[in-house]
Amino acid sequence: MWNDLQTDEPEGMLAETITLKGWHGDTIHAYFSRPLAEGPYGGIVLIPHLPGWDELNREVARRFTQHDFMVVCPNINERFGHGTPDEAAAAARAAGGVPDESVMADVEASVAYMRSLPESNGKVGVIGMCSGGRHAFLAGCTLPDLDAVAECWGGQVVASPAELTPAKPVAPIDLTEQLNCPMIGIFGNDDQFPSPAQVDQHEAALKKAGKTYEFHRYDGAGHAIWNYTRDAYRPAAAMDSWNKVLAFFGEHLR
Repeated sequence: MWNDLQTDEPEGMLAETITLKGWHGDTIHAYFSRPLAEGPYGGIVLIPHLPGWDELNREVARRFTQHDFMVVCPNINERFGHGTPDEAAAAARAAGGVPDESVMADVEASVAYMRSLPESNGKVGVIGMCSGGRHAFLAGCTLPDLDAVAECWGGQVVASPAELTPAKPVAPIDLTEQLNCPMIGIFGNDDQFPSPAQVDQHEAALKKAGKTYEFHRYDGAGHAIWNYTRDAYRPAAAMDSWNKVLAFFGEHLR
């Protein structure tokens, strides 16, 4: 939990850019962080949000590592060229978005990488925010052997047929029966992407399928409540939900 530390404990982390073999064997970049203290550790795949593979993702990765998790954040926009995170994300959007199959393959490569490390305890979860939240839930429904999923305000988990595209050919809610690990969901009740009604629908599908899940919903909060670079940031809701996600991953990945 936040600030639950002993002041005499040795502390340190490694954080660096690595390369992985992702979708179709492509070499992609990923941000990797892990504690330097003795393990073993659970792993987390952090799926980038719509603004791209950016500085905020790196900070989120390091915060999880501060709390004794290894983290890999793959550059899912790698095939659309390099530049600033905004430029690469804009190129991906202009091309119709990153294909779901590409993201899932990059996530699977990230999971395999962490499980191959001697510091790994073999357990790996996924987390994402916004579009990354949708991808995180999709991963929990389509990838084998994940141990936990955290979905933060996942847009278009619930989607109409008109909203589907070649890059996003399925509404993840339609795959709820296939969810194969526990999940946590974080949502703002003022959000419209997803709206409260869509979150209700999402939860009803999980209940009907008998899945293990917990949803936390915050009044006075909308989208991107962890993103302190935006007006949407809500400090109290952000810290409460951070603690809930840390406790969830602590339960399922340690």
